[in-house]
Amino acid sequence: MATVTARWEESGGAIEVPAPVDVEHLVRVHSADYIDLIASTEGRRVQLDPDTYTSSQSAVVARLAAGAAVAAVEHALTQNGRAMALVRPPGHHAESARAMGFCLFNNVAVAAAHALAEGVERLAIVDYDVHHGNGTQWMFYDDPRVLYVSTHQYPFYPGTGAAEDVGIGSGEGFTVNVPIEAGAGDADYDVILREIVAPVLESFGPELLLLSAGYDAHARDPLGGMNVSTEGYSRMTTRLRSVADTCCDGRFVAVTEGGYDLMALDECLTETLRVMAESTPTSPSVVSGATDRADTALRAVLAAQSSFWPGL
Repeated sequence: MATVTARWEESGGAIEVPAPVDVEHLVRVHSADYIDLIASTEGRRVQLDPDTYTSSQSAVVARLAAGAAVAAVEHALTQNGRAMALVRPPGHHAESARAMGFCLFNNVAVAAAHALAEGVERLAIVDYDVHHGNGTQWMFYDDPRVLYVSTHQYPFYPGTGAAEDVGIGSGEGFTVNVPIEAGAGDADYDVILREIVAPVLESFGPELLLLSAGYDAHARDPLGGMNVSTEGYSRMTTRLRSVADTCCDGRFVAVTEGGYDLMALDECLTETLRVMAESTPTSPSVVSGATDRADTALRAVLAAQSSFWPGL
């Protein structure tokens, strides 16, 4: 996948090749020693953890990926527009000083930290990757300016993301984990988006909405165990786009994460780009079908979050 930024505004869309992110952006969420470690892999093949390796070009490409996410946020903030950073490597597992799960720099976290530095007072990150975004969670776990909402298969890699993990200190309540049993499909995710994710976002009232767009909850993905269809992903993205239009003056940025079936990835990316490009997306209908897994997740989330979000 090329590292590019697709953006939209009233005059239409455009595709841009990003510049490498500056170190000043990276140090907002990553330690200086870790940034130096990734830089030291340039031109070499290095194993960073059991799942995460670099090629000779990974250090350069990782800087470009984070740069694409920052450029997407810049567009959203300056144009009240929508943008999507189509990047590899993904980012949401990368912690402050640790590479994990194919991730080197935490692209969406770097972009969020840039938005905060630019004066955004409240932003939300929604992560619908099949894996929990441990790195993103920990980077903002005590920060009430950043609402992190994750829907993910649980228990599953990386083992984090229990409903009881709600943040600490002044950030308590601003991490909303929705752990879902394997096998969940479109109807489950639709209930969760309508009854948990959208109400919390609307109550929080972010100025910017970021999406960690992982497509490995797709039924054809070889790593995940979920049964979401391409249409299901399109519906979720449309619901989030609607929240951004209502709460964020249209400021909506998607950053790609996982997705390991190439056909499913292609289909989901095409649908996400379509939803981003539409002037006024059609509101999706409610999905019929069994929602046993969603109901179990909802009970856990309500027990953990109802004191923080009384509207749930």
